[in-house]
Amino acid sequence: MQSRIQGGIFIKGNRMTYNASDQRYNNLSYIRCGDHGLKLPPVSLGLWHNFGGCDIFENSREMILRSFDLGITHFDLANNYGPPYGSAEETFGRILKKDLGPYRDELIISSKAGWDMWPGPYGDFGSRKYLIASLDQSLKRMGLDYVDIFYHHRPDPETPMEETLGALDHIVRSGKALYAGISQYNPDQTGKASAILKELGTPCLIHQPNYNLFDRWVEDGLLEVLESEGIGCIVFSPLAQGLLTNRYLDGIPSDSRAGKTGTYLDSAKITKKMQNKIRSLNGIAKKRNQSLAQMAIAWVLRKEAVTSALIGASRVSQIEDCMKALENRAFSGEELAAIDAVCMD
Repeated sequence: MQSRIQGGIFIKGNRMTYNASDQRYNNLSYIRCGDHGLKLPPVSLGLWHNFGGCDIFENSREMILRSFDLGITHFDLANNYGPPYGSAEETFGRILKKDLGPYRDELIISSKAGWDMWPGPYGDFGSRKYLIASLDQSLKRMGLDYVDIFYHHRPDPETPMEETLGALDHIVRSGKALYAGISQYNPDQTGKASAILKELGTPCLIHQPNYNLFDRWVEDGLLEVLESEGIGCIVFSPLAQGLLTNRYLDGIPSDSRAGKTGTYLDSAKITKKMQNKIRSLNGIAKKRNQSLAQMAIAWVLRKEAVTSALIGASRVSQIEDCMKALENRAFSGEELAAIDAVCMD
């Protein structure tokens, strides 16, 4: 006898097995990544937080499997996601082995290197030594022969760009990644990187910058470069580390990201002025019949250059809520002006 629970997981005897939903491709339109053949879902799942060795495995598993059932095919990782470093890839590897292995050809799996990963001079930034060694480690942690996308995680001011991008070209030609990407490169760096990779014969597939209602640096030239070069764009932190959700409307919950020590969201940022902005934005979202998170995701996706919004989550209900953003991605001029009046104050 079988009983179904959330996320397509079945209990069969004492064993939990997973069968993907037959409806997973019925409700999404996948978006071409720049001028390339690859398409991505408009919402992708990032494993930066809540998938590490210190987190509850079954919760991580439910979030990933529910995401796939909803049509999210892209799962984004990096070598140092956790904590501890590497543990998010280990978690994802366990889920691949246990559940998603039969669906590998339906998945886009990405990883990155560029931030600190191991001690010494060879575990950081952008040398050929670091990038190639790091990807080899990532593949072992996930139990994969290749990733679909491998990114250089940030620009390296000391390593020649030709070396870093030459390593990405080598990685693609070796079959350890299908596509190359970059993250957090400014407009000039992006143009140069694109030219180098085109000359090498491994065009840049995608750029991953941060972008949200409060942080709009990509609008100062980067999106134009991506469009002109035919490079896709997947934006991370569209919810501003959770600020653009209902979590901080009435203070800082102790179990929130800002309420915990050692996270990337400093509670000092959540001033009375910031809370007033969040409440005002929430009011605009309500008039659109959306949650604040849904409106924030729809807002970044309104840009033609943006391929996908990369969300994080700590529970399944947050993923389900974010996916409802796709039901209303249109903004009137009045709505955009009202949002700008709040955010740019």
